[in-house]
Amino acid sequence: MKIAIIGAGAAGCFAAANLPKGTQYEIAVFEKTGKALQKVKISGGGRCNLTHNLPPRADPKHYYPRGWQLLRKTLPKFDTVSWFQQRGVTIKTEPDGRMFPVSDSSQTIIDCLLREMKSRNVQLHFHKSIQQISIQPNSKFLLVFDDGSEYVADKVLIAVGGSPKLNSYTWIRDLGHSLVDPVPSLFTFNLPAHAITNLQGISVPNVTIRLSGTKIEEQGAILITHWGLSGPAVLRASAWGARELAKCNYRFDVQINWLPHLSEIQLRENFQQWKKEKGSQLIINNGLMALPKRLWTFLVQSSSISSDLRWADLSLKAAMQLISNIKKYPCSVLGKTTFKEEFVTAGGIPLSEVDSDTMQSKIVPSIYFAGEVLDVDGITGGFNFQHAWSSAWLAANHMSI
Repeated sequence: MKIAIIGAGAAGCFAAANLPKGTQYEIAVFEKTGKALQKVKISGGGRCNLTHNLPPRADPKHYYPRGWQLLRKTLPKFDTVSWFQQRGVTIKTEPDGRMFPVSDSSQTIIDCLLREMKSRNVQLHFHKSIQQISIQPNSKFLLVFDDGSEYVADKVLIAVGGSPKLNSYTWIRDLGHSLVDPVPSLFTFNLPAHAITNLQGISVPNVTIRLSGTKIEEQGAILITHWGLSGPAVLRASAWGARELAKCNYRFDVQINWLPHLSEIQLRENFQQWKKEKGSQLIINNGLMALPKRLWTFLVQSSSISSDLRWADLSLKAAMQLISNIKKYPCSVLGKTTFKEEFVTAGGIPLSEVDSDTMQSKIVPSIYFAGEVLDVDGITGGFNFQHAWSSAWLAANHMSI
């Protein structure tokens, strides 16, 4: 049996690593670039956040903006941690639930997958961009690549990942499949010429970010960059709002609550107390210890409070403006920037066209799908890789029948 896998990313290589060993199988993986597992390589800052330690009975609905219905069926069928540990990769869990190899190196995951592929004599073909798949009279598939080369397969797994360009999937449409329009997910927010970008490098471990005009609100760490806002809270907000934000051409407003653990009433009480206890001290020099000093200075100045104003002289109007900037700091976003380590695409093959037990196409028998090419995407934290592993494992198990 000849099995062709299109795409040498996480899903494609994992499927190849799970197909049976034996001379009766010829497994060929075709990759349009010159390297395999590129996103695995850079994931988690080069450490590979390969999955997440979800609580027992956790509902995927809370972690996957799109496709959670499929994940409810696929996730319980496959144990990622056991699979890697059985092959010599020890996994650790970090306090936020993200899981990494103990080596803290993505190369550990890459080496494991390549070893499994080598033991199955998988043929890796690079610089092969698929142009067409046609069904032959004998029910085999003819794959045609951009260099004119061809390959005939009995079964085909499509694991090309995501692309924000709809025309990238033309050859899939030609097979009879429809497509959910792709849009970017997991991106950072651009704030061109905004004064806050002067605080680049500052990270606040726990803020709440709200997308104005929506119900989307995310809590977590935020990073101020030279172009705008990044960090887990921003990336998760972009995932939940991927389609809404695409519709407004990435022009929207956000509000940042720098201290979500304190209410406005508590802040007012603190300010009243400091007027008594720190009356002679400069406000700009004596702020909230939970905030980085540069950020506190920025918020004070943004509230039109002069650098020589003392706590005893803080007016109610100025206090309320400072509290507003702490709890509801406004930013107008003008564009996005791809976060290369986590970037995924929302959209792709509709789940209604794929068998959730096997990942086989309901339209063309012996065609399978796995990974990001499906209309499934998760928030940051290892969830997208988990979908890649689970769907690829299911596909590999059924393709060998």
